[in-house]
Amino acid sequence: MRIKYPSTLHLPWSPGLQNDDRRIGDLSGLIGQDIVVTEKLDGENTSLYRTDLHARSLDTRPHPSRTWVKAERGRFGHEIPDGWRLCGENVYAVHSLRYAALEGYFYLFSVWDDQNVSRPWDEVKAWATRLGVPTPKELHRGIWDEAALKEISVDPECMEGYVVRVTGQIPYAEFPRRVAKFVRARHVQTDQHWLSRPVEANGLAGEGQDAGG
Repeated sequence: MRIKYPSTLHLPWSPGLQNDDRRIGDLSGLIGQDIVVTEKLDGENTSLYRTDLHARSLDTRPHPSRTWVKAERGRFGHEIPDGWRLCGENVYAVHSLRYAALEGYFYLFSVWDDQNVSRPWDEVKAWATRLGVPTPKELHRGIWDEAALKEISVDPECMEGYVVRVTGQIPYAEFPRRVAKFVRARHVQTDQHWLSRPVEANGLAGEGQDAGG
């Protein structure tokens, strides 16, 4: 069964809302919690199952970047338990930002079990190590500190923003209270445009613009 990745609400101080975005109603699910802040990458949200995959919209139209991530899932899909899914950012193709030195083309940021619970962050990192894929860069970790989060620098040349989540497990219904994002102002959303234009692969560390795969 396919399950759509839940919407991540904007933090109150996030300036990058689009027409269909919403701000988090209150911060009670984050205040007082141990949280981790990770870089928000500019790619396509993708869910990988043992024998299937889809984008956040459940879209599976053919596209070279999706062909690449399908092959990547084929490399380790047999290790994904039945009913589980691995969610991450497919950054094979250039969207709004152009990356020159990525650690890979699929950045794992959440792992969901067969009870539809997002596993703790340290388990996500363990899965990434096991499968040989990167996770988004950690920008901050500790007990919720709003002032510290507001001090995080977002470089407009190479960062879309950041994502905050509690480090513990997150049931699907609790996701809107336990995860939130900051998107910088004037970050251009090009989801439809990038799908229709010629593919330009982002660069990998040590390989320039070599598409690899």
